[in-house]
Amino acid sequence: MDRNNSPSPDVVTPWKKEEVNRDTGGFPAWSVQDISSRLAVIRRLRHRISAGAEELIGSLDNRPGRTAAESVSGEILPLAEACRFLERDAAALLAPRRLGRRGRPIWLFGVEAEVRREPVGTILIVGPSNYPLLLPGVQAIQALAAGNRVLVKPAPGCSAPMVLLGRWLEEAGLPPGLFRLLDESADAVAEAIADGIDKLVLTGSADTGRAVAERLARHLVPSTMELSGNDAVFVLPGADVEQLARALAFGLRLNGSATCIAPRRVFVPHGMAAGLEAALRRHVGTIPPVPVSLPTRCRLATLARDAVAGGARALGELPREDSPAMMPLILANAAPGMALLREEVFAPVLSLVAVKDMEEALKVAAGSPYALGASIFGPVAQARELAGRIDAGTVTINDLIVPTADPRLPFGGRHASGWGVTRGAEGLLDMTQVKTVSVRSGRLRPHFDPPREGDEALMLAAMRLFHGAPGTRTGALRQLVQAVRRRPRQ
Repeated sequence: MDRNNSPSPDVVTPWKKEEVNRDTGGFPAWSVQDISSRLAVIRRLRHRISAGAEELIGSLDNRPGRTAAESVSGEILPLAEACRFLERDAAALLAPRRLGRRGRPIWLFGVEAEVRREPVGTILIVGPSNYPLLLPGVQAIQALAAGNRVLVKPAPGCSAPMVLLGRWLEEAGLPPGLFRLLDESADAVAEAIADGIDKLVLTGSADTGRAVAERLARHLVPSTMELSGNDAVFVLPGADVEQLARALAFGLRLNGSATCIAPRRVFVPHGMAAGLEAALRRHVGTIPPVPVSLPTRCRLATLARDAVAGGARALGELPREDSPAMMPLILANAAPGMALLREEVFAPVLSLVAVKDMEEALKVAAGSPYALGASIFGPVAQARELAGRIDAGTVTINDLIVPTADPRLPFGGRHASGWGVTRGAEGLLDMTQVKTVSVRSGRLRPHFDPPREGDEALMLAAMRLFHGAPGTRTGALRQLVQAVRRRPRQ
């Protein structure tokens, strides 16, 4: 579909809190509706996504360096799978959790308790430009499945897929007004926050996250933020170098390398560095140039020149400010202290860092403030052990990027890469707020009575009986009996 003929977004004004409180239709009915009814909407949406996949492909045709096949595999199919995950698991995940007697303090006899998951209210989703359907789409359907209403602010030039999603949700039975599309300007986020939202979910750069978080703090609005990445790849002795080179080439090629968990830093043992470099020359040389924004080209050109001045070798041409596209750039012999290993760059660039062992690799990797994802290539047993020591939100072993599309897996970063998670069971629960309900049966309420002489001794003896170290409880039992005898009767 020609993007110029794509439907224009419906520009709307966000809800105001006072309007929400007066509303007697849409949202209250949706939020208390039986979960099976909400999931029926998600199921019908999934069927519509399948039937209208070609329309979605057309709505995504402005992605630089993106093929139609990548739109299907990288956005449309994972979104459908995310719908099916909700259809299958959301009811159980959102059901009240009743707590039995096990673990209940003895002094709370007669109390039954449960933990409930309730909608947050109005959730503002701020989408990115690199995956403008999948990322805000999954977040939106999870928020809706949990009973919320949703505002979506697309990235500039990325409204078209969200227009289709909103239209199809209403066709699937979503009450009007529960999915609202804002305009693409940054001002739309500020206005929505000022007018009143209950949570924000943002996918974007660390700089954007900082600015929005400061604004949210003034309103005490919670958030989930998936921010920048500078993903590390750890190469263990015994790794298949040819397979590794193919994987790294895939990471540089996929979506024009505009993926938050694309490989950027490769830590390889000294003895394997030359072989990896040769394999990369074979596989990366066939990747065509991709458009890269002028600010990114300028910043990357400076970082690459500094890296070369510091001893790195450029395999290929350095990016130029006057060229709108760039070939993948590999910097061999990258020094641990160079700035390119610490900064987020949304472009097809890869730095090879030769290390003595994985201890050194972990130390150098920790020099970056970003901890979104990481990958390990090598024997699985050693890789699993290393995965437990890597500071990142997601780790893949002997693969890149693709396993994170599993709809069962939560996704989120650490440190400058953000906080909270989206997707998976944890992402669904992150779209809710917790309420606990406790019920006391029977008529005995000793805590209602005024304190009496001997209460302190009685409670201390009971605490030592229940919580004292082995060997002390017999004495505590005697103290408890004595405290009961000495306690005056009412």
